[in-house]
Amino acid sequence: MSWNPDSYLRFAEPRLRPALDLLARADLTDPGVIVDLGCGTGHLTRRLAERWPQARVTGVDSSAAMLGKAAEGGPGPEWVLADLATWQPAAPVDLLVSNAALQWLPDHGTLLKRLMGHLAPGGVLAVQMPDNYEASSHVRVAEAAALGPWAPRLAHLHGPRPVASRFFYYEVLSPLAAEVDIWGTEYLHVLEGADPVMNWVRGTSLRPYLDALEGAERAAFEAQVTWRLASAYPQRPDGTTLFPFKRLFLVARKAAD
Repeated sequence: MSWNPDSYLRFAEPRLRPALDLLARADLTDPGVIVDLGCGTGHLTRRLAERWPQARVTGVDSSAAMLGKAAEGGPGPEWVLADLATWQPAAPVDLLVSNAALQWLPDHGTLLKRLMGHLAPGGVLAVQMPDNYEASSHVRVAEAAALGPWAPRLAHLHGPRPVASRFFYYEVLSPLAAEVDIWGTEYLHVLEGADPVMNWVRGTSLRPYLDALEGAERAAFEAQVTWRLASAYPQRPDGTTLFPFKRLFLVARKAAD
């Protein structure tokens, strides 16, 4: 899947807030090795390096374009291009963070067991994933995908819900961890500008749909999605648009030896 760093960064601050809320629950005093798995443009990675300047901090992503943007911020973290589904650390990790990335990968049961295995004794796995798949921002896109002439080319994108229930993640993590903390939050983002929800999803969840289409067909599909999202999320009289967004948080600490 292609990624556009500039499109993603259009809403950099509201995308970063859940990550900072996640880190507030990652209670570590002196981690030596920190990895940001699915680091994207590196905003969170650099925050990790600032919070723990003595640590070796690495940002891992599967998009060369996103890592290129991350590296523009100057020296600091190490940037690694790798498939998130098969990435292996060079050494046990004290803090393994993944912010809004694991929802793109399948088989979370196997995945989380593997990630817990990468932790050093006493290490922490901290994960945040979108949990708004019943929201209009997803439903209206699915409607547009199913009702146009492009439907056969987009049918393969309608898979099962990528993020499971909190109960599922507790059952996976609790046998592997000394502590497990799982919670959900719904943020109310106040967005500005024309068609802000369309611009938001264009940088993330809409990418697979756009990659599957070309030319006039892609433009027609985008127009359909824009219209549907504007109807679902109308602009307020003051020019702002309210965008509720649910997210799921997982923090698991491995037992110390």
